[in-house]
Amino acid sequence: MKKYTAPETRVPELVQGMKPFLAMEIMEKAQELEAKGRHIIHLEIGEPDLETPACVREACIRALQDQKSRYTHSLGLLELREEICRQYAEQYNVAVTPNRVLVTSGTSPAMLLAFSVLCHPGDEVILSDPHYPCYPNFIRYVGARVRAVPVYEAEGFQYSLGAVREYLGAKTRAIVVNSPANPTGTVVSAETLEGLTRLGPAVVSDEIYHGLVYEGETHSALEYSREAFVLNGFSKLYAMTGWRLGYLIAPEPFMRSLQTLQQNFFISANSFVQWGAITALREAGEEVEAMRRIYDSRRILLIEGLRRLGFGIEVEPTGAFYVLANAGRFCTDSRRFAFEILEHAGVGTTPGIDFGPNAEGYIRFTYANSKENIEEALDRIQGFLESR
Repeated sequence: MKKYTAPETRVPELVQGMKPFLAMEIMEKAQELEAKGRHIIHLEIGEPDLETPACVREACIRALQDQKSRYTHSLGLLELREEICRQYAEQYNVAVTPNRVLVTSGTSPAMLLAFSVLCHPGDEVILSDPHYPCYPNFIRYVGARVRAVPVYEAEGFQYSLGAVREYLGAKTRAIVVNSPANPTGTVVSAETLEGLTRLGPAVVSDEIYHGLVYEGETHSALEYSREAFVLNGFSKLYAMTGWRLGYLIAPEPFMRSLQTLQQNFFISANSFVQWGAITALREAGEEVEAMRRIYDSRRILLIEGLRRLGFGIEVEPTGAFYVLANAGRFCTDSRRFAFEILEHAGVGTTPGIDFGPNAEGYIRFTYANSKENIEEALDRIQGFLESR
């Protein structure tokens, strides 16, 4: 009789090589300190502290009361996809049809699916450096390689089209652009965005922070190319992070493959949450605008306060709810410095190294928190710096 052998417990190298998300590591350490009685001010996580609009909450409750809690079409409720198309038509004057929209459980699944249908093993994807920390993990997970193009604070952390061209190669499959950007708050210019769509590879445009712009205008990649892949969702603009609802707009030839992956991996996004999202798009405009004004006032407060403490901010961020501040006069190891701020000042921040090598020496602060907490956090950091 053959002897039973226990299955190997070694985790595959692909997973072992995945770096932790330091913003989450900081938050989880902060929660440990809170469990011990410490009061922590959270400026590390990009999560709105404001409430989801009342009309959205009420719509979700109605959907549950009306038993609208079954599976939906794998692409998402038709009514929601139609509303997404209407919004892109109104805001950007682009024609998108519902059969090109895939509703997902947050934008993270949308990223996974987009890179899954775009990339063959060995393909290359261009990212800016700094960038959202999870992008490289999605790209490597599907067997592709990252080509990181350094962007610099003096240029507002904007892509240079000339620099991107230098990184293009025979295996370049896609260029990722995030505007407004995490972690920099940069809003990419129309000229740069259009130029990226003209370089040849597919543009993957992460537009999750659209609507959170305080100076100038933001543009969609769909204005310049029907072949762009657009990621968007409800977490940031509508303060719906825990609702986990996003979407992907993709070129029609990819939709059947995307739908098949969705059917197998996720089936469909939560149905009652989708009904709430329909109301968000139809009715929450005034509340969203009020939130945007609140963020803007916090942005000004945080920028002024950080400069007063000696952090460098050469070009002010004008979108999302982040400030990537130069901490070079205080540290050379941003990870260590962020944990010191947490431990000694009781303030959660995110180390720049989380966003790529070019962000080492920087610290990201979010102003998705109240003015009172931001002011208290600045006072605490000042005390920490003076005692250091």
